[in-house]
Amino acid sequence: MTLRLSTVILPVDRWHEGGRAAWQRAEELGFHAGYTYDHLSWRSFRDRTWFGALPTLTAAATATERLRLGTLVTSPNFRHPVTLAKELMSLDDISGGRVTLGIGAGGNGFDATALGQEAWTPRERADRFAEFVALLDQLLTEEAVTRHGTFYSADEARNIPGCVQRPRLPFAVAATGPRGLRLAARHGQAWVTTGDPKLYEDGTPEQSLAAIRGQIEKLGTACAEIGRDLTELDKILLTGFTPEQNTVLRSLDGFVDFAGRHRELGFTEIVIHWPIPDSDFAADETVFEKIATEAMAQLG
Repeated sequence: MTLRLSTVILPVDRWHEGGRAAWQRAEELGFHAGYTYDHLSWRSFRDRTWFGALPTLTAAATATERLRLGTLVTSPNFRHPVTLAKELMSLDDISGGRVTLGIGAGGNGFDATALGQEAWTPRERADRFAEFVALLDQLLTEEAVTRHGTFYSADEARNIPGCVQRPRLPFAVAATGPRGLRLAARHGQAWVTTGDPKLYEDGTPEQSLAAIRGQIEKLGTACAEIGRDLTELDKILLTGFTPEQNTVLRSLDGFVDFAGRHRELGFTEIVIHWPIPDSDFAADETVFEKIATEAMAQLG
C-alpha cells in the first residue's frame, strides 16, 4: 500500500515574511499536500499571529504548481455551507483542481463562541454537522440548490461553473463517533483521525494503535451499512495528538517506525506539522526536511 506524506502549515506567518516561502518549500520537499487549520484562533496561538485559512490557501495556490492544498479541518463553528461552497469552488478553480476539503464537527474552543453564540451541545453539534455536510455536498455538485433544513438552508443558491474536480472536490471527513463515521462513509473520499484524545497525555503508543484500529473497524461497519468498500476511502492520520505527540519528528528512524506501524493499520496518508519555534510543534528543521525527503523511500 502506497503511503503519502503531507504537512500542515499553520497560518502564523505574514505572507511576505515566511508564509509564502513555507508553502513553496513544502512543494520543493515533495510533500503530497499542504494543509492548514481553519480556525479563527487556536489554543496556545490565541494571542499570537493567526491568519484566515481560505485566503492563505488561495495565496498558496498561486505560489505553487503541484502541491495539493486543503483544510484540516473546516467546521460549522463559524461557517455556512452556501458561502463556503462558493469560496471552495473559487479556490478549486484558482488552484487548477488541487483542493481537498478536510471537514469536521468542530469543538468547544474559541471558534465555538466567537460569533456571540452559546457553545453547542454535543447533540446539536452532531446534528449541525450532518446537515452541514449534506448541504455542502449538494451545493458543490449541483448548479442550483434550494434546501431548507433545521440549521442551514439554501434558496436558489448558484455555483456555476462548479468545481474543476468532478463531480466535486474531495471531502476528507474527520470523525470518530458513529454518526460522524457514517457521514465519512457516505460523503467522504477520505477519513481523518488524530487518534483517541483520551490517550494523548497518559496513554501508550500500543493503546493508541489499538484505539485507532477500533476506529477503522467502526468505519468499515459504517461503509458496509451502505454497501461501500472501506478500501475506497483514503485514511489520513494527522500526527501530533497521539501519545507520541511531536516526538515522532526527532529522528528519521523514529518517524519511519511510527509511520510503518500506522501504514499497517491501513493509513494512506500521514500529515506532520511544519515546525513552529516556541510551540508544541517545535522541531529541528534539518531532521524535518530529512523526514520529508527520505522517509517514504525507506517505507517502500
